[in-house]
Amino acid sequence: MTQPLFEVVDLSKRYGGNTVVNQLSFSIAPGECLGVIGPNGAGKTTTIRMCLGLTSPDSGRITYFPGGQSASLSMPQDALAIKEQLGIVSQFDSLDPDFSCAENLLVFGRYFGLKDKVIKERIPRLLEFAALTHKADAKLSELSGGMKRRLSLARALVNDPQLLLLDEPTTGLDPQARHLMWERLQRLVQQGKSILLTTHFMDEAERLCNRLLVLDHGKKMTEGTPRDLIAQNLEPDVVEVYGAGALALVDSPLKAMAARVEVSGETVFFYTSDAKRLLAALTDYPELRTLHRPANLEDLFLKLTGRQIREAA
Repeated sequence: MTQPLFEVVDLSKRYGGNTVVNQLSFSIAPGECLGVIGPNGAGKTTTIRMCLGLTSPDSGRITYFPGGQSASLSMPQDALAIKEQLGIVSQFDSLDPDFSCAENLLVFGRYFGLKDKVIKERIPRLLEFAALTHKADAKLSELSGGMKRRLSLARALVNDPQLLLLDEPTTGLDPQARHLMWERLQRLVQQGKSILLTTHFMDEAERLCNRLLVLDHGKKMTEGTPRDLIAQNLEPDVVEVYGAGALALVDSPLKAMAARVEVSGETVFFYTSDAKRLLAALTDYPELRTLHRPANLEDLFLKLTGRQIREAA
């Protein structure tokens, strides 16, 4: 078995009587992207903060194995040594608005004790990676939201980390900017970097992550590859039905043609292994609109965590 690069064992955190993270365990292998998904309040950000030494766990163990070696470092005891080998992109940009793109990279590199000569040698490569070469001397006020996120990613790489911790790195980006970020993150994994990624975008999780960890109420619900989790937990096909009168189908004979039926708003979701038969029966309801598609990660997420809206804490 490959030695993990990063390992969390039985991690727990409580605030008052509320258990935010509950005996959580996971590991990340070298060159692997592990995605953590879950609704608001599931414990994702608290877990990231404990991995960074910003929040102390009540119990459990966080271990880092530099280079995948057997010699280990523990958080928070070896926090500084671990942070030297981590790259971090938080939910919100913490770039310095008084500095240009290149200056942001230079100043941040100094925090790791890197010599200016070393940092300046890395800056052109980092700006090229972030598609910001033409913005080297631009201030933040001249950058779009997507450019700022790419600069944050480039800054996280200035110390050439083995592991990147990315907390919802594409939140607020338009589709073009998100796709460019995805391409850059895929390139990092191909280069052997490891990534711990939290996200609310199921397409992002399915596209980027080798494995997924589903959290709810601080506990691990399930873990595995995106395709395996879908196959193990869901029927292969989904038929969505919507339009005036669609809700009446919940108690109709069509219900027997599906393994599971769910309702969200004015839409009825039929989860089935026999979509052909169900679609044929729906031709008797020409006033309704239907969408037939394969089950996806969003269906898994909703099955495991529910359809009820959770407000951010």
